[in-house]
Amino acid sequence: MEIRSGDTYDPRVIALLDHHYTTARAQTAPGSAHALDLAGLRAPDIAFWTGWDGDTLVAVGALKTIARDHGEVKSMHTLEAARRRGLAGRMLRHIIAHGRARGMVRLSLETGSSDYFRPAVALYKAHGFVPCGPFEGYVDDPNSLFLTFDLAAR
Repeated sequence: MEIRSGDTYDPRVIALLDHHYTTARAQTAPGSAHALDLAGLRAPDIAFWTGWDGDTLVAVGALKTIARDHGEVKSMHTLEAARRRGLAGRMLRHIIAHGRARGMVRLSLETGSSDYFRPAVALYKAHGFVPCGPFEGYVDDPNSLFLTFDLAAR
């Protein structure tokens, strides 16, 4: 997989992001969904990447700058047909490396707590993310899990 800076105007990217956004929202209770839409991913505090297998878009991921030393992993998604090949892990490691290179000492994320999100939670935990409390405007919610990764310790 080749990871590139993402183009949120590319129709292939828009289609995969639309699928991610609508699927994640359909699996999340009203008021508990926090997936970014296209406008959110185009914000200046977002770094966004796409993963390609030749000409096929297979993954997306983003990093939101919360503070100079704290980032939030956003919009991680792998094309269903490309799952179980380690691509999500590669994208996550890319995001972690980018956060570290920018001087961040912590990355955090919010994901769903239902069974649908279980593979994502397993991925994050396998890469060293641990449970934490809500951060940056989130509130305790039984439909959300909050995880964090200490970049300074690893």
